[in-house]
Amino acid sequence: MLRVGLTGGIGAGKSEVSRRLAAQGAVVIDADVIAREVVEPGTAGLAALIAEFGEGLLSPDGGLDRDRLGEIVFADPAKLERLNRIVHPLVAARMAELEKAAGQDSIVVHDVPLLAENYLSPDYDLVVVVDAPEHFQLERLLSRRRMTEEQARARMAAQVSREKRLAVADLVVDNSSSLAELDRQVGDLWTELRRRARLQPSR
Repeated sequence: MLRVGLTGGIGAGKSEVSRRLAAQGAVVIDADVIAREVVEPGTAGLAALIAEFGEGLLSPDGGLDRDRLGEIVFADPAKLERLNRIVHPLVAARMAELEKAAGQDSIVVHDVPLLAENYLSPDYDLVVVVDAPEHFQLERLLSRRRMTEEQARARMAAQVSREKRLAVADLVVDNSSSLAELDRQVGDLWTELRRRARLQPSR
């Protein structure tokens, strides 16, 4: 098994790369998807968030109001840290379960937005960073995610700098051009991952 950590700044296009790797045959384990699962209604994760931040986090249907949570934590680094202390252990445990089920011959790609922030690079055989200049990130957040500029800049500021993220990269995908160019780079990346998987010692 080759264990790959895939990360990138918000709006850099990590999800586009993740989808393309899944289509090539990678087993993709998406931390964002799991982060939603572990705080669904009835979970211990949601109960812990309510205990920490209050009943105001609940939407009328009893689920988590993510917009409200975002307003609270992305404006306050201490509150963001408290959120991470609750959610990250739950996410890590679920990711480990899914990886175990993948099989020893798999290339398992862990899609982890906050890999650099949480110093997780040693957990993987290699780290792939999806990179784009900050003005591209901002433009994508404004146009595709319908954020205000203030919201987008707050989300970007809550993450590590582009330089620190690139510092943990073994391989970089530059997503500042066309989708055709992204396809080409992901094809090359998959070839390299398969090469490295063949060289991986058996565990």
